[in-house]
Amino acid sequence: MRSSWVPLWKKAPFLRLLMPVIIGILLQWYIQFHWDQILVAAVCFTIAFIAFQLLPLVLRFKLQTVQGFLINLFLLVAGLFITYQKDIRNNKNWFGNIYNDSDYIVATINEPLIEKNKSYKAEATVNNLLQKGGVKNATGKIIIYFQKDSVNMPSLQYGDKIIISKKLQPIKNSGNPGAFNYRQYAAFHQIFHNVFLKKNDWISLDEKNINAFKQFLFTARYKILNILQKNIQGNDDQLAIAQALLIGYTQDLDKDLVQAYSNTGVVHIIAISGMHLGLIYLLLILLFNKMPFINKSKIVKVIFILCCLWLFTLLTGGAASILRAAVMFTCIVIGENFSRRTSIYNSLAASAFILLCYNPYFLWDVGFQLSYLAVLGIVVFQKPIHHLFYNKNKWADKIWQLTAVSVAAQILTFPVVLYYFHQFPVLFLFTNILLVPFSSLILFVEIFLVAFAWIPFIGIYIGKLTWWLIWLMNKIILWFNSLSFVVWDQISASVLSTYILYAFVVCAGYWLLHKNKSAFKLSLFTLLLFMVLTGYTKWQKLQQQKLIVYNVPQHQSIDFINGNTYKFIGDSILLADGMLQNFHLKPARTALQLTRKVDSIDAVHGINNFYHFNNKKILLIDKPVIFEPAAQKINVDYIIISKNPKLSIPYLAQVFNCDQFVFDGSNSMWKIAKWKKECEQLHLRCYSVPEEGAFVSDL
Repeated sequence: MRSSWVPLWKKAPFLRLLMPVIIGILLQWYIQFHWDQILVAAVCFTIAFIAFQLLPLVLRFKLQTVQGFLINLFLLVAGLFITYQKDIRNNKNWFGNIYNDSDYIVATINEPLIEKNKSYKAEATVNNLLQKGGVKNATGKIIIYFQKDSVNMPSLQYGDKIIISKKLQPIKNSGNPGAFNYRQYAAFHQIFHNVFLKKNDWISLDEKNINAFKQFLFTARYKILNILQKNIQGNDDQLAIAQALLIGYTQDLDKDLVQAYSNTGVVHIIAISGMHLGLIYLLLILLFNKMPFINKSKIVKVIFILCCLWLFTLLTGGAASILRAAVMFTCIVIGENFSRRTSIYNSLAASAFILLCYNPYFLWDVGFQLSYLAVLGIVVFQKPIHHLFYNKNKWADKIWQLTAVSVAAQILTFPVVLYYFHQFPVLFLFTNILLVPFSSLILFVEIFLVAFAWIPFIGIYIGKLTWWLIWLMNKIILWFNSLSFVVWDQISASVLSTYILYAFVVCAGYWLLHKNKSAFKLSLFTLLLFMVLTGYTKWQKLQQQKLIVYNVPQHQSIDFINGNTYKFIGDSILLADGMLQNFHLKPARTALQLTRKVDSIDAVHGINNFYHFNNKKILLIDKPVIFEPAAQKINVDYIIISKNPKLSIPYLAQVFNCDQFVFDGSNSMWKIAKWKKECEQLHLRCYSVPEEGAFVSDL
């Protein structure tokens, strides 16, 4: 055990640097140390380290663990400092620290506008705040949604400056159980506010603020998209896949098709990752080794290869997964060409260290996590899996090598996949063996198309070839997706269960690789612990009784939950929109382990929108109603108001004794504001779903 562990630290010294920095990043995010505290800690540890160096040599040798401990503490403080500096909220010029609701905002559009169903979306940088006392310089980013009838897409471009007169809104989550934490996601990108602009909420300025290099990237990206759109014609799905596969442009992708890629375990094909950069790297090696003048100079070859790799990385948007690959390939290219090959573990640790120093919030990026776990899994497990079977046939061995890579990549990634996506592609092995080489061929064909599209004859026929190859790939994926057993979905996973599952994977993997009995016993213990936790969680879910009023903008959506069954009440538009249900409702039903939808639940009795559930009385009002006056008020626990009915709270208060009014997302905000004011005047409890998130009550 010792012989396999010690060399790892010696071969990968960056691991020793990486771990304390990661701990520092986590501590700063969750505890939020002030600048003064970080500075005091840094000074104290520095003084302690200097004092240690002044000790006699013999004493320093005996206490060398103390020196290592001090170095780790200093690196931990470095993690605190990096995270503190990256957090825009700690910048005194951040607009959020000085912004008032009455201020006008001068902002620069950071990117080309992205078309949505009802709006155009763009990220913008705040430049100035126009206040009563004058103009104040400011910094920070916001997300802007332009109403479609308020802007023509060509009229606003990257670098344009605008003045915003509308009040900014803090980014909020939907509050639906199990929903994606968008507020945290935006915070990791240093964005905390958004605004929806109508025609009269903004004006454009003549002034522009353009970064020449970013403009070059946007222009190059636009030209590549134009080449693909011109030469790949006939079906939007094929063009959308071509755009995603080559440069990571995903705006035109059909959501059902993306789900099919995800269900079959090959979504990484259209999510630009290290695989794409690896293929580009192989192509560049082949190309530059054949080119005169370049192949004779190592320095020139390295410069050309790295420039091409980083240009491709930036053209694709610089996602965390491909940045990881770019940094790691940079280390590999420099090492191989200057005879300084190092451990792959050290390359991984070094690239992670560099990226986290650049942006500590990559630590929470799903692509970053999956990318490193997949590569680590391949490094650790691919060779042992490949050596399980010996194939004399050359092509059979290549297929088995690809199989070993696919299996190895899944070993360390599947717990994270279960936690984030709540599904596991059962047929990933078959689809990856078949489609990874196929998609690689398509990528090379697309590169050839972009390089030679200026030749009409080549552009037309290579475009048709690309179309047919992508059509065939889509057909294969859709066929696999049509199989009833293609995916194991609606898997509920918590943070604790994910950690326990990783403990099992590590222990079982160590036992299989090193035949260690202690690891085998630990693997059995962690597996038993995982099964007990899973069983206890299921038992808990079987006892649940809940009322959920979901936060679905402009839609009525209510679940009555009893155990693992649920009765759904919602409007017809929502019932007909599968994607809308998958986005807003499916995460909650997965988290709560709801497996059966029923038209009625024994515990729920409803007549004319009156529901009795677990001794609770619930009234749903979704249309104008007239109640007959009664001698005695009717007691109800909740009144849910939906679909903008014409009514007043004082009128309802004359008929009902209600513990709490709930206003759902299908109501207009001005009506909710009116009802809230009426509730306040009558000292009645109320809850606004659009403002406070989904209403969840344990009954």
